[in-house]
Formats: sequence, C-alpha cells, structure tokens
Amino acid sequence: MIESSAKPDLAAIASLIGEPSRAAILEALMSGESLPAGDLSTRACVSPQTTSSHLNKLVQGGLVKVEPIGKRRYFKIASVAVAQAIEALCLIAPPKKIRSLKASFEADALRQSRTCYDHLAGKLGVAVTEFLINEKYLKLNPDKFIVTPTGAEWFASFGVDVDAARQLRRKFAYPCLDWSERRPHLAGSLGAALTSAWFDKGWVARMQDTRAIRLTKEGQCGLKEVFKVNELK
Repeated sequence: MIESSAKPDLAAIASLIGEPSRAAILEALMSGESLPAGDLSTRACVSPQTTSSHLNKLVQGGLVKVEPIGKRRYFKIASVAVAQAIEALCLIAPPKKIRSLKASFEADALRQSRTCYDHLAGKLGVAVTEFLINEKYLKLNPDKFIVTPTGAEWFASFGVDVDAARQLRRKFAYPCLDWSERRPHLAGSLGAALTSAWFDKGWVARMQDTRAIRLTKEGQCGLKEVFKVNELK
C-alpha cells in the first residue's frame, strides 16, 4: 500500500520538462492559449509524430490537458499551479543563446510585453502593476495584493469585475516575480481579469508563434493616458 505522505517525485517532473522539445511546447502554451498539435510542432521544430509523442507524455504527466473543439484536439497548460511552477523555473534558468536575428527579435518582444499564462508580464506588466501601486489602487501586503476602495472603483471603470474575480476558486491577487524584469507583476484572478480587459479593448494583440504580445495604437494611447506611462523602459 502506498502511503499518502510519500515524497513528491521531482525527478519525474524534471525529466518531462527537461527534454528540450517538451520544454518548447510548454513555453508555447504559457501564452495561456489552447493550441493544436500542428502549431506546437512548428514551435518546437519537431515532426508531428514526435510532437504527438511528447504531448502524450505531458498529458500523462499532468502538465498539459486536452480540449476537444469540434473535430480537432487542442492542448493547454493543465492548471494555474503548473503555470506557476514553469514561471518559477524561468527565474533560475540560464538565458538561451541567441543564434539568429529572428531569435533576437523574439527575445526583445518577450521582454517588452508578454502573457505569463493569463496575466500581463514583461515591461508592460511591471509598468501596469507599478502604476496601480503608486496610485494606491493596490497595496502589497506582503505576499498578496489588497484592492483599496478607490482601487475597486478604478478597476470597475476599466471594465474589471473585482467581486467576480474574488469569487473564483484560485488565488485572487498576488505578486508574480517577472523573470525578465526581476520585479513583480500582478497575477491571480484579478491579473487575469485585467489582462482580459486589455484584449477586449483592443489595446494588445497576440504575435504569431510566440507568447509575446504587442501594443496596438489604441494600447499605446491607453498606456499613456490611463496608466501614465509614456514609453516602456
């Protein structure tokens, strides 16, 4: 009989993540999107057959889940906990060597603005979070964010339902240390709701074959007028 107090098998998870092609698949899915195997094959630069084998292992290992949509199968990070673990590993992982101009452009785009699973990250995510703290809409206390009364009003004016985000069965608002900026950005259900509002307003758009996102013209204006950020530094 296996006791419930048995140690976690870290080696099993490490071997799943440690294979370069599977790591590339997980990195692609950290956009928070559900992606078909064909897209993941392109991202990981391996054949469809090899991708299928890797996906089966990731699904069996509990890191990825399958979402049938019509006649196609889409894949997604299995849970918020998995996304948090992958993002935490990014903090201690050495940087990849830049071997092409394309890789250099993508690295710059990721540092500028990206989604960390379902919330804003990179320079954009950090700048937005610092604005919310400086304006006293959020208060850090110390491992979670507290929404102030004026903050609740501000979020509502931006199209974010704070109460609805609070009622979801996940952490509400907490600081996620950004791997590229080494400063916190807003995570949790509130961070996800805020990010959804950015997409709904058309302020950001996804870039192809990467989890980097770009500011639209409307987003650049909104960043300056609403968040008081003239440019991302």
